[in-house]
Amino acid sequence: MPRPPINPRPIDWSGENPGITLKASPDGETTCLVSFFRVVVSPHGSGHAVFLLTDPSGRGDGEQVNACFTDNEPLARYLLRDFVAHFGTWKGNPNLADLAFRPADSFTHSGDHLTAWTERVSGPDVDVTLTWSDFADPFVVEYTSKEQSATGAHEMFSLFVPARRAEVVANGVRGRGEPGPRDMAGTPSSTAFLAFSETWIKA
Repeated sequence: MPRPPINPRPIDWSGENPGITLKASPDGETTCLVSFFRVVVSPHGSGHAVFLLTDPSGRGDGEQVNACFTDNEPLARYLLRDFVAHFGTWKGNPNLADLAFRPADSFTHSGDHLTAWTERVSGPDVDVTLTWSDFADPFVVEYTSKEQSATGAHEMFSLFVPARRAEVVANGVRGRGEPGPRDMAGTPSSTAFLAFSETWIKA
């Protein structure tokens, strides 16, 4: 049966969700994790949340930043519980259980998907810059069953733009490592990517 032109299922959130996973080597240890949300529709309204682990192992090697920066904490906690905690490289990370939520009041972006895209987050004692560059061709993801999606409970639709390079700087701490290759349903991608027009619908 063809899909209806209007999806009747409830929308959990819609917006943008670019991410960065840096590794010591293509098959090596994960050294930095970022999941950025710009949400325009959700049960908790609109807002931003940046989940950032410059020390995903939790070993505390030197000065590190493991925190969520947000202008809507109820939204951020909802995203962590129902989404981020289920995402591939985030799933099972013990740092998420007591992650600090820190207020930020400015979330701005610059650039484009052809050259470089930068997200800047600032606020009281907050200065985060995330940059994606060296892009591959964009493609559209359509996960039309809950078995395909990371949460196991949603349909998900998004426009992905893979980035071969990414930089993370959080309060002077620079994320270590480089993005690596990622396969998405047979399509070559990257562990650093822009994700626009992203919508998660209850399956």
